[in-house]
Amino acid sequence: MLIGDVARRTGVSARMLRHYDRVGLVQPTGRTSGGYREYSAADIRRLFHVESLRTLGLSLADVKRALDESDFAPTELVAELIEHTKARIAAEQELLANLERVDAAAPAAWDDVLRMIGLLRALDSDSAGRRQQAVLTADDPTVLPPDELVAALLTEDDQNVAGALRWALARVPGHGIDSLATGLASPDVDIRRRAFVALEGLPGERALELLARALHDTDPDVVQRAALSLGRSGIDAAVPSLLAMVVDGERDVEAAEVLGALAESSGSEQITELVAVALADSPSRAVRLRITQALAEIPGRAAASALGELSNDADPVIAATAAGILRSHER
Repeated sequence: MLIGDVARRTGVSARMLRHYDRVGLVQPTGRTSGGYREYSAADIRRLFHVESLRTLGLSLADVKRALDESDFAPTELVAELIEHTKARIAAEQELLANLERVDAAAPAAWDDVLRMIGLLRALDSDSAGRRQQAVLTADDPTVLPPDELVAALLTEDDQNVAGALRWALARVPGHGIDSLATGLASPDVDIRRRAFVALEGLPGERALELLARALHDTDPDVVQRAALSLGRSGIDAAVPSLLAMVVDGERDVEAAEVLGALAESSGSEQITELVAVALADSPSRAVRLRITQALAEIPGRAAASALGELSNDADPVIAATAAGILRSHER
């Protein structure tokens, strides 16, 4: 079979067939009387073997060794090719991710693209100082899509850089709320905490709604911070968690102050009733003392009445504390 016929039937160009001949990879076994290359069936089989091995990423030199050297084992070379291919795929995936980032930002001009790429590179730096400086000194940190700012924020463990990212996020329309909601549902408690801190500083009903979800988090720190933040915003749903903080002695002074502010804004009777129930349910002097002290923060007659009863408590420490609070209120 002449070279033109081989090219048509195999899909390997005549130019490549001549190259294979020159490097000794596929050499035709015969020549015509006119000196043209003539390929046998065995030559065609070898050609197909060459093309098959090339699909695995082997160089021509390695293909020749594989076909001609019986002691050339495939194991080591294949392992090398696997690592090389993994590295190439990783590079391609990184390229794809960067292209998708640029596409999501919908830049209006190439200058925007360049600023965005510069900021992304800086955020990938191992230097916390460089990451922080890149955010704070960027001409327009909002050139990054909100999702990118949130992604950087949720993985940032340096408090200064995190603060800079929150500052930038607060300037972006929408504030990346949906991405923060995803972070708040993460199985990683550190990510949930970072998402919570970011939400804490954002305005709007959607942020408050997500903070309310945090009251049911499995991490006590997230729950306590959510209760304090919601309580300061006047959200009554925080009351049970705030009261639990007083009972458990976890940030109990802060919790008592927030309970007092809530009682002042939304009415003290219901909160006082809940406090009274907690008092009745606890035999512990330490717990009852903290609850008594919390009553000092709650305005209104119901709280004063509860303190009056406690001033006659069988426990002298509780009674003295309640009486002292009442005297301070009379001044």
